[in-house]
Amino acid sequence: MKIPAYHVDAFAGAVFSGNPAVVCPLDGWLDDETLQLIARENYVPVTAFFVEHDDHYELRWFTPAVELNLCGHGTLAAAAVLFDSVGASKESVVFKTKGGTFKVAKNGQLIDMDFPVLEAVACSTRPEDLVRALGREPREILKAQSYLAVYEGEADILAINPDMELLKEVDCLGAIVTAEGEDSDFVSRYFAPRIGIPEDAATGSTHCTLAPYWSKRLGKRKLHASQLSQRGGELWCEHLDDRVRITARAIRYAEGFLYPG
Repeated sequence: MKIPAYHVDAFAGAVFSGNPAVVCPLDGWLDDETLQLIARENYVPVTAFFVEHDDHYELRWFTPAVELNLCGHGTLAAAAVLFDSVGASKESVVFKTKGGTFKVAKNGQLIDMDFPVLEAVACSTRPEDLVRALGREPREILKAQSYLAVYEGEADILAINPDMELLKEVDCLGAIVTAEGEDSDFVSRYFAPRIGIPEDAATGSTHCTLAPYWSKRLGKRKLHASQLSQRGGELWCEHLDDRVRITARAIRYAEGFLYPG
């Protein structure tokens, strides 16, 4: 078995930044165990697999530990491969995924992704285990598919050094920490050790929660966002009622073949 593989840095203006993903075009679906083993062997935050159909592509994303229902950087990486590497010769593509159907389009040197809003709501009870895991007291905590902990400023976000073992026990997919930015509208970091990602370098899906929150708080629909991981990430969001348009760059780093058996 021989599978093409493309290593792409998503939400990045240059290689060695943003969030790495491996993208694997398939002629047909392999069994789930093999897909998970490939993702574990690649050992990047996400491996994206897609299969072409007449008018769309089926797309799935695997971390080294689990399959995801929604993944922004894996979608961005897959679109970049289709637009730039495998001769799709299209200005837009449609992905059908477990998390919904998404249209992705070229926008000059950028790529636009259309995602659903994942709005955070107030917690019914204060998650003390989350506060202990993050090690710093937030001004506000909300919850969507991940917790959203809001802090006073960018320095607070940079200073967070979470207890990953404690964070694995928190009753949510992960934890987003965020504050108003100094050189962007807002900044964030994302921790998800329970799904095999201690800190994600740059995360599209979290901005389905961050964009509506900051849109309401700042009173603007179009937002410039920075993710303050070690590799860093940059993206632009537009809050469109029940949708979020996420715009970013993706850079190809390597390509080759996998031989899983």
